[in-house]
Amino acid sequence: MTPRPQETGEAAEAYALAYLEDHGLRLRTRNFRIRRGEIDLIMQDGAEVVFVEVRARSASGFGDGVDSITHAKRRRLLAAAAAWLQRQPDEPPARFDVIALQPGDDHVTWVKDAFRADD
Repeated sequence: MTPRPQETGEAAEAYALAYLEDHGLRLRTRNFRIRRGEIDLIMQDGAEVVFVEVRARSASGFGDGVDSITHAKRRRLLAAAAAWLQRQPDEPPARFDVIALQPGDDHVTWVKDAFRADD
């Protein structure tokens, strides 16, 4: 039986979370949602907050997960990050990372500082 996309996404997020924790990052928030967007993982990397988009592709013929982040998706990520940052007592330095996973492959593509608010 093929898993439903939501189950695959949840499994990909869990895999990405474990991977990032193995690399020294600490989880702050998972699946932060506002009406205009969502952030899969919000991690702490030293003094820096890291907003992480997890992309799991069901097939490799359509490019990797990093290629699938459109301008519209970036706007939604930026809106959610801004809302999260507004709730913090001080505004820490932040970056946007992407974790891309391919089906049936243990390889993780981790793009640090994948894009900026002014891109």
